[in-house]
Amino acid sequence: MGTATDSKGFGSAVANEWETPDFLNAQKRLDKAAEILKLDSNTLEPMRHPKRSLSVVVPARMDDGSVRTFMGYRVQHDLALGPGKGGVRYHNDVTLGEVASMAMLMTWKCSLMNLPFGGAHGGIRMDPNQLSQRELERITRRYTSEILELIGPSQDIAGPDLNTDEQTMAWMMDTYSVNRGYTVPSVVTGKPQSIGGSLGVLQSTGYGVALAARRAAEYAGLTGEPTVVIQGLGHVGSAVARNLSKAGFKVIGVSDAHGGLHNAKGLDIDALMAHIDKNGNMYEFPSADKVTNEELLELECHILAPCAVSNQLHAGNADRLKCKVVVEGANSPTTPNADDVLDSKGVVVVPDILANAAGVTVGYFEWVQGLMRLFWTEEEVYSRLEGLVNNVCTRVFDRAKDKQLSLRMSAMSIAVERIVEARKLRGLYP
Repeated sequence: MGTATDSKGFGSAVANEWETPDFLNAQKRLDKAAEILKLDSNTLEPMRHPKRSLSVVVPARMDDGSVRTFMGYRVQHDLALGPGKGGVRYHNDVTLGEVASMAMLMTWKCSLMNLPFGGAHGGIRMDPNQLSQRELERITRRYTSEILELIGPSQDIAGPDLNTDEQTMAWMMDTYSVNRGYTVPSVVTGKPQSIGGSLGVLQSTGYGVALAARRAAEYAGLTGEPTVVIQGLGHVGSAVARNLSKAGFKVIGVSDAHGGLHNAKGLDIDALMAHIDKNGNMYEFPSADKVTNEELLELECHILAPCAVSNQLHAGNADRLKCKVVVEGANSPTTPNADDVLDSKGVVVVPDILANAAGVTVGYFEWVQGLMRLFWTEEEVYSRLEGLVNNVCTRVFDRAKDKQLSLRMSAMSIAVERIVEARKLRGLYP
């Protein structure tokens, strides 16, 4: 039911849907990197647009017998380095432009981490919280069947993202495999270990964010017991809190979608997690003051780690932030306008394509293990991950110092440079 088109073949209606703030912001950052690298328009222009996009209508039968339809998308931004790699998200606000911006982000993330992947992303516009498990399975399987022509272990590998998890990936893998007539584990990553998933996946992104935060603290000259505020306490944020707390950092503020907690003397992270496990939320946790998400972002601290959703740091609040370092655990949490404000204040921003790249890196590890049918221990996974993240941090920090760049533009220039080299070597066909 879907129609694949390349970037130049879109009608005005689809082109307009592309032109969301998220996608335009992604293009702005590419344009800045292109200025630094002195790229000509012939080199830049193809990278400003996705290579391929598929929009599909996803009909599914509800538990009450009715049939509802949902819009689904899969976008491949650039495949110069290898097959596409990127998540699938379920949310009411999913648009073609948002998915395209995420696909572009994945291109730079994979390139920066020296992975043999291009950037891709997908999603379905719906509220998963209003659907049963059976309905989610039917929607996921139909969506997978609609995008079969684009995905595959050598074409485009999906992974979990917002409101999707290892069960979602299991449904996608099974649907793809049934259509192929044999089991194809490496069509997705982030699946359960019992069907080919890797150890270390669930905590990998947060582990990487914490590692990037530790390196950024050294880069920014922070000493003693740096204070940390974390927005978002899901898989990523909770892992960041645990890892930084163990490393001697003082976590003084955390939040979820409904609000947050603050204690200037430091929160007991183990006790907080136990409280959440027992009660299902962080409220009524003793020895902490309640704050709103807006107030949390503006708390005085050394390190602010936005690990929730995009566009949380913007022109309206950037000048009120009282942190020394921002470590982007979420994708695109800082708008370009906020970037300019933070840069003028001397705030060090560790960009998402570096800070949270451990997730796609361990996804790559899972893909490799699946193709080899040889699986690593958790210690091997984290040892390889730590080595990669540390090496990339060193490259990004060194280039930033040498060329007087922000960490974002240092990371972007490294990532774009690798894509440009690959495109040049491959040439333009025909």
